[in-house]
Amino acid sequence: MHMIGGGISTFLEVVATRPRFQRIVTPTLKFSGDNADAIYYDADVSPDHTVPRARPQWTAPFTCRSPSSATTRDGGMASRTAGVINDEKFDVDGEGRFEIRLGGPKQERNWLGLEEHATRITTRHYYENEVSAAADPARNAELRIEVVSPKTPPPPAPSDASIARSIRRVARFVRSRTLEQLPMAKREQPSFVGLVPNQFPKPVSPDTFGLAAFDALYSMAPYYIGPDEALVMTGRWPRCRCANVSLWNRFLQTLDYANRPVSRNRAQTTLAADGSFEMVLAHRDPGHPNWIDTEGKAFGLVFWRSFWRKGRWRRRRRGSCRLRRFRGAEAD
Repeated sequence: MHMIGGGISTFLEVVATRPRFQRIVTPTLKFSGDNADAIYYDADVSPDHTVPRARPQWTAPFTCRSPSSATTRDGGMASRTAGVINDEKFDVDGEGRFEIRLGGPKQERNWLGLEEHATRITTRHYYENEVSAAADPARNAELRIEVVSPKTPPPPAPSDASIARSIRRVARFVRSRTLEQLPMAKREQPSFVGLVPNQFPKPVSPDTFGLAAFDALYSMAPYYIGPDEALVMTGRWPRCRCANVSLWNRFLQTLDYANRPVSRNRAQTTLAADGSFEMVLAHRDPGHPNWIDTEGKAFGLVFWRSFWRKGRWRRRRRGSCRLRRFRGAEAD
């Protein structure tokens, strides 16, 4: 049902010559690897000169991506990311306003190029708060986007043919994110994705992988724990702008972050005296300050992300994950 709602909200009515930003994922509308600590908007675009004007209400890292049109114009999954700009590459005035030009002649700052077949622009606003930003209904950026060259007339009135195309886009959106999502082991995975449960690959850049950001480092693997087990993950947060760990189901939807501790950012993490952390992934509360709730799901995905990292991920000891059995509420 989330996929149907996402398809209707993002692909039923799209007019690249008259784009508008809309929030694409919420606590009750999840798809494509959403994040409890981020707020996302996107708009349909074409390689014309377009300018989003924005006045965010909270200072936050900002990135944009414009994926190729090979799979997105028809509602399908993005095949790759064609460009990224973050808040180190554009100027913000004293009131928090900024303006970015998309496409057109290259500029040194406040500019993101659009490839010939670029189709969508996504803005990502990341936070590290004790309350997950995506669960806060008051957190919204003020975003506007308009075509400045060439000027375009209003789109044609809806017709049977145009509505039929819209319905096909929604159907393609749903299908590409459900039936066409083969089990992880049966499709090629990027280097940041591990296939062995409870073992994480080294965090790496996703490069141009679809739906990802150039300026991030990712590490993802499935978890599998029994009814009386917990997965204990130890390590240190890197020096970076922001970082977190989230739980997804196999359809890349976060678990219920509005009501449960299913993800943790650095502000939500209790550290040891030496700066390291211990995360405990368990089906019930073990009395640990860094408990991550599986909602009782034996299988899921653990996704680590960090942005603009300045240091290396370090492990406190060799082997950063281990299974632990529980007796009652206490660890054995």
